Amino acid sequence: MAALTREETEALIQEVLEVYPEQARKDRAKHLAVNDQSLEKSNKCITSNRKSQPGVMTIRGCAYAGSKGVVWGPIKDMIHISHGPVGCGQYSRAGRRNYYVGTTGVNTFGTMNFTSDFQEKDIVFGGDKKLAKIMLEIEELFPLHKGISIQSECPIGLIGDDIEAVAKKANKEIGKPVVPVRCEGFRGVSQSLGHHIANDAIRDWVLENRDGDESFPTTPYDVAVIGDYNIGGDAWASRTLLEEMGLRVVAQWSGDGTIAEMEKTPKVKLNLIHCYRSMNYIARHMEEKYKIPWIEYNFFGPTKIAESLRKIAALFDETIQAGAERVIAKYQAEYDAVIAKYKPRLQGKRVMLYVGGLRPRHVIGAYEDLGMEVVGTGYEFGHNDDYDRTIKEMGNATLIYDDVTGYEFEEFVKKVQPDLIGSGIKEKYIFQKMGIPFRQMHSWDYSGPYHGYDGFAIFARDMDMTLNNPCWKQVKVPWKTDESTKVAVAASA
Repeated sequence: MAALTREETEALIQEVLEVYPEQARKDRAKHLAVNDQSLEKSNKCITSNRKSQPGVMTIRGCAYAGSKGVVWGPIKDMIHISHGPVGCGQYSRAGRRNYYVGTTGVNTFGTMNFTSDFQEKDIVFGGDKKLAKIMLEIEELFPLHKGISIQSECPIGLIGDDIEAVAKKANKEIGKPVVPVRCEGFRGVSQSLGHHIANDAIRDWVLENRDGDESFPTTPYDVAVIGDYNIGGDAWASRTLLEEMGLRVVAQWSGDGTIAEMEKTPKVKLNLIHCYRSMNYIARHMEEKYKIPWIEYNFFGPTKIAESLRKIAALFDETIQAGAERVIAKYQAEYDAVIAKYKPRLQGKRVMLYVGGLRPRHVIGAYEDLGMEVVGTGYEFGHNDDYDRTIKEMGNATLIYDDVTGYEFEEFVKKVQPDLIGSGIKEKYIFQKMGIPFRQMHSWDYSGPYHGYDGFAIFARDMDMTLNNPCWKQVKVPWKTDESTKVAVAASA
């Protein structure tokens, strides 16, 4: 199907909105837009970071998910207590494939579920004493842990447990960092506030721990990788390129990260932000307090990798700049071979995206390197500064949708008829049943890494494997079923 014109895209949005009552229609209209590259600010065309419309199915998570599931959970040598009922901790355990090196239960704990397992009596009488006891038990059972974070679930904010007081007392008793995080799920409109709360907890309880400590030797080439959660090994692939160009990666947050690395980050010369949405807050704090500059980079696909390597190198001396060119040249034959193999099979295919964090804009370049076109994109919990960065990446007249509802997404897909959809696990099986190839783009559908040159080869293989799988020929797509078939099916029912 040919790409929609601007007028057709606008008409499609109006058609989809017609199903809503008047007030809901007005609200949702603010979150659906046709891209306009001439705009400098996205707030002139789309609204974001607002409460989801009651009565519709949102795909967002909560503040607890943003803190425990994203920012804190991958810190591997700390134990993260889900303070509240057991379900939140169990649901958020090990779902994102944050790879790490270590021995689980001995010196790494990322895939384990530690919970205060709230019962009714804890709601009535409070959970402070129970929490304090848990931390003493943790110290006895897992003596090699390097610290504890307390991740508050909804009941904690409702009953008023003083987790800060408990944390300070436990810190003195066990002699290790204990960080209280007020990330109750009901806070804010999505998991985005959980990222912010988690960043503030790092600022207040972690970063100052080594201020004034001059024992750590520094170099002019020290950097920190922030906002890479090592999904399927992403951070490792990114770190390889940075170190090959001559930089020293002192810390990576949070995938395969440690609390010691977090404490050392104020010593670096540059913070490199991969997931802007989840970690820009702490980068801004370090810029203000420690005078550490930060830049956003993108390691999806060879075009964006080369742009980012050169942008990073430009902030250092000629040694690093030459190193960046050396790395790009080293891998050119590898990624040229990947493009030569897969581009003929993927050229002209159209993709719709709906993901969280950085992916709705960062992966566009990787698709384009393979000759594919992204014809719609949107964020689950983006802010307008995310959309500011997106409008220049998208073609004019393409769909942009914020916190899109299940109904809207399905209707857009039926009309646009993309060749591939990249979204989350909640959407995956709906669109597969509609006969549309689908990649789970939150955790790479059990594959990865997708970052770096090595990751690009895996990304290209996965897109080809998904899109060109012969199984799709066996699926009867609703809008491609002719009327005679519908009548026959109805008659046999």
